[in-house]
Amino acid sequence: MSKKKPAKKGFWEKAKESASQQQAAAKRNKAEKKKPQDKVSESKPAAPVEKTPEEKKKNYKDGIIKTIVPALIGTTAGFFCFFQLGSGTEFPWLSVMLFVIIFSYYAQRLGYPVIGIDVKEFGNKDWFYVEFITIDFWLVVWTLLLNPL
Repeated sequence: MSKKKPAKKGFWEKAKESASQQQAAAKRNKAEKKKPQDKVSESKPAAPVEKTPEEKKKNYKDGIIKTIVPALIGTTAGFFCFFQLGSGTEFPWLSVMLFVIIFSYYAQRLGYPVIGIDVKEFGNKDWFYVEFITIDFWLVVWTLLLNPL
């Protein structure tokens, strides 16, 4: 009695087998998802709470302040860099920009509560926005001042 080795599976046989296993797993997942859910999860999410006109007005006013303050800080930083650093060739521009970012962050973090804006409500998106405005104004003002008329 001679034992024959089973033939090795080729690439295509392995691929077909793998595909059929994946299809079977996908069918099982679909069947599990179709099971009825409890009524709590089927209910619609609660609608956002409407803001009162006073809250809308306060948010609008705060938004304007959150745009003007970084613009002023960035403009001031641009003038400062022009008058103190000139063309800025003595320092790497990245270190100057990092200094402006750090200074403006702490200036805003300490200054907003003084003018009545709650810093604790700021998210990452808000901080990114105010820092972007600051850096944008700084670069534009400094660049304009460096270019001769």
